[in-house]
Amino acid sequence: MDHDEARLRIMEDIATVGELTRMVTQRYDAMFAEFYAVLLETLDSASDMADAALTAMSVADAAVDTVRSNFAGQPHFACSKGCSPCCHLFVAVPPGVAEVIAAHVESNFTVIEREKLVLRLEAKVAADAASPTPQLLRTPCALLDDGGSCTVYAVRPLSCRSFTSTSLPRCQQVVFGDNPDGGGVDQNPARYRLYEFATRALEETARRRGLPGQQQGLSAALLQQLAG
Repeated sequence: MDHDEARLRIMEDIATVGELTRMVTQRYDAMFAEFYAVLLETLDSASDMADAALTAMSVADAAVDTVRSNFAGQPHFACSKGCSPCCHLFVAVPPGVAEVIAAHVESNFTVIEREKLVLRLEAKVAADAASPTPQLLRTPCALLDDGGSCTVYAVRPLSCRSFTSTSLPRCQQVVFGDNPDGGGVDQNPARYRLYEFATRALEETARRRGLPGQQQGLSAALLQQLAG
């Protein structure tokens, strides 16, 4: 094989792989659009927004697990029980999620545990209301126990499910530290997108039912449900 033939063969091979890569990338992006469309159609038949939220959680969890099982190069997460830096961030929830969490509290918390939770929620809501930028506050979630574990983990918000990290020190620096570079915590792209689309699907489902579609702060939304 002479020089020109070798060059041509290599160039053709690279061009072929490049075209295949473009096709795979387009199909990869279409996968998320399909997820959203199928989930939105499914949520249309939900009995109420709480039922829709439970469905969105279940379908999104299954999708995330399938991605992790079938796509190479998935990272090892540093997240574990009691690891809670991200639980000090402001959390917003789409329609239906607060209702699901409230139902879980009513079914699983004792009267005393519920009363203590309401007090913590009231304090959190007051702190958020007193701040011009509650998104910048670093206060523990009212749903954490004394060991830093989530007391409603099975029904935790979609945004909580989406957030992962490969480095606990990085989380601690971003949440509690000086963080002069202004950077955040790198997220698993597919996982984050799936839960984001699930959130959008709940927002759209609420709007289709003539209900408010915007997200609310978790503490305020949950307190409203428990006090109602």
